[in-house]
Amino acid sequence: MLVNINGTTIFYRTAGTGSPLILLHGNGEDHHIFDKIIEKLEGDFSIYAIDSRNHGQSMKTGDYSYETMSEDIYAFIQALKLEKVNVVGFSDGAIVSLILAMNHGESIEKMALLGVNLKPEDFTEKSYQFIMDTYKETSDPLFRLMLEQPNIELKDVEKVKTPSLIIAADNDIFKPETFVKLTEALPNAELKIMKNHEHDSYIVDQDILYADFIHFFK
Repeated sequence: MLVNINGTTIFYRTAGTGSPLILLHGNGEDHHIFDKIIEKLEGDFSIYAIDSRNHGQSMKTGDYSYETMSEDIYAFIQALKLEKVNVVGFSDGAIVSLILAMNHGESIEKMALLGVNLKPEDFTEKSYQFIMDTYKETSDPLFRLMLEQPNIELKDVEKVKTPSLIIAADNDIFKPETFVKLTEALPNAELKIMKNHEHDSYIVDQDILYADFIHFFK
């Protein structure tokens, strides 16, 4: 389905019945990254799996910023008259979710942030170098986005009241202290580290997330 919001056209997939749950994918992906978990969650939630602007079937624009993406989601919530929603964001989608909670916390019931960073410096040295090298080779604006954004301050995170579940891998592309600092800064957050996983491996093997989501969101 398509919806015109915030000066762009956003594609989204719907599934299931229940309280609204928005799913936000990572950089260079689309809503299909959540196909497996949707099959498990659609009996408990009304799911809205969204393609971010410049991704998937959504409109390509010249605006590459997490702030704009978060305003897209806020406009989406308003356009569909969803009132309070639950949100799951992975990687870039987690950044968008966090910024949404910072700016429009009243619209979110709970949020799960999977593999999230606050600043480009949160990348491990190896991961940052890979992104830098790839951008030099391709000039892909999605890689430039990761090199320049986000720039979230802990003092702003401390104001977020949304109950939050932080999930990260023990072999993530971000430094381990990133997740600890974020969890400590958020007034109402818990942290789960996925053992023997990398940044995106637990997204591929989504069976392990189902119980966590049901426990947290229910």
